[in-house]
Amino acid sequence: MDIPPRVLTVAGSDSGGGAGIQADLKTMLALGVHGMSVLTAVTAQNSLGVQGAWELPVEAVRAQYRSVVDDIGVQAVKTGMLASAPLVETVAELLAGTDAPVVVDPVGVSKHGDPLLAASALDSVRTKLLPLATVATPNLDEVTQLTGVAVSDEDGMRRAADAVLGFGPRWALIKGGHLAGDAVDLLTDGVEEHWLRAPRHDNRHTHGTGCTLASAVAAGLAKGMEVPRAVRAAKEYVTGAIAAGFALGGGIGPVDHAWRLR
Repeated sequence: MDIPPRVLTVAGSDSGGGAGIQADLKTMLALGVHGMSVLTAVTAQNSLGVQGAWELPVEAVRAQYRSVVDDIGVQAVKTGMLASAPLVETVAELLAGTDAPVVVDPVGVSKHGDPLLAASALDSVRTKLLPLATVATPNLDEVTQLTGVAVSDEDGMRRAADAVLGFGPRWALIKGGHLAGDAVDLLTDGVEEHWLRAPRHDNRHTHGTGCTLASAVAAGLAKGMEVPRAVRAAKEYVTGAIAAGFALGGGIGPVDHAWRLR
């Protein structure tokens, strides 16, 4: 029996099922890899926002990680909501001892603008976590939070990428979804430059896009793809998921992780 590639997500739970661990595992299943999880925080969350968040103890995060990696092994790791400086530093320490590509989604705020990362943790993300990333996938708000660079156009995306690469990741994927016009992202390692463009769909139900994209990149890396190919495949997948996003509750609904299966 063939064993599918194994991908580990280290992230928080979204009780509404649109983002976080839930989105990560749905994405991994849809893309043919075996998803595993290390839970870092629990949120009370729905289509309207985040009503509460509780981070797990460092010991619980470390135990989950060691349990999975030491027995099952991983071909890629994706990080999402890490909540606090102690959790960021613990996860960075664990990643440093793991021989697998790492996709860092430096989650700072939710789709509704609720904070998911303590301000005191930003320096740990910059100095401990980003240097370990094969690919870092910040959106424009997270770029500003991490680097101080405010982006309003594609030239700004280049400046943002340079600033993020200055913290040490091999590749930076700057997500330009908050700009007007087509949905454009920039992937670069400081030498190569790949612009990824897709038409913007008239659909407000986009909860979970960042988690979904990062998990899709990790799935591609676990399958042995080079970074540019993995990112292009992930962009195609998330674009379809956004187009198929659906209303849920009274606010912003999720993307459809199963769009290719319907």
